[in-house]
Amino acid sequence: MKHLISPLDLTVSELDEILDLAESIIQDPKKFANVCHHKKLATLFYEPSTRTRLSFEAAMLNLGGSVLGFSSADSSSAAKGESVADTIRVISGYADICAMRHPKEGAPLVASKYSSIPVINAGDGGHNHPTQTLTDLLTIKQLKGKLNNLTVGLCGDLKFGRTVHSLINALVRYENVSFVLISPEELRIPNYIREEVLEANNIPYKEVNVLEEVLPELDLLYMTRVQKERFFNEEDYIRLKDSFILDRKKMEYAKPDMLVLHPLPRVNEISTEIDNDPRAVYFKQAQFGVYVRMALIMKLLEVEAC
Repeated sequence: MKHLISPLDLTVSELDEILDLAESIIQDPKKFANVCHHKKLATLFYEPSTRTRLSFEAAMLNLGGSVLGFSSADSSSAAKGESVADTIRVISGYADICAMRHPKEGAPLVASKYSSIPVINAGDGGHNHPTQTLTDLLTIKQLKGKLNNLTVGLCGDLKFGRTVHSLINALVRYENVSFVLISPEELRIPNYIREEVLEANNIPYKEVNVLEEVLPELDLLYMTRVQKERFFNEEDYIRLKDSFILDRKKMEYAKPDMLVLHPLPRVNEISTEIDNDPRAVYFKQAQFGVYVRMALIMKLLEVEAC
């Protein structure tokens, strides 16, 4: 039985298989409408989520399965002190597969050790968010036609942004990908990403704190919000929250075919005035999340379309 806790749990060939299956689903969704008939997905969300939780639910329903679960720790037995290990032991008797989001880094990994069903990490603290990474890769592959030979700008909260950490881990496995890391000093990527992922793999990167200077060289710009919930002190959040705002004027510096991605939700880091720019693909990206989660569920449950 396979779990998905980190993007590195999948080999490059497994990643490609999931992306290929997701593209098949996009082309003919009706073909996959009953592949998970009588299968149940449990969504264990210990912190708030809109897109991730609902896209998992939509994915399972689109496959003909059903969904059960909770959407906050307050509405689960965690509020009474139940451990993740005990919760997953119980849920393993109710469902065939589980998606877990938890504010504590490593919680889905703990769950996987006690689970008798596949566990999918739907985000753990500031650590990993592998299904968002699959969504990002599918978006890039669909709209750029490739996952190699790219200059990728990552902008905003690179310290706490689990989507950024997961995406870097995934993209370094493809050829000729370089990174431009755009953030204030206080929100730079963690040392372990810089040293153990980028430098250890001889991946070209540079760190800057002015977005306009590097926009002309980017093939992709991945924006992130400054996350209030990751700060211990509100003064730091208020000081940094408006550090980088992408607007129409800044977009004039970008290539005509540069794509703007964002895992959402946004606050004010992307001005609504560029929502109609064809390069702004974050709402398409959210839709691709359903297809890639359908593909992942099928792979982990080892079911196929007839």
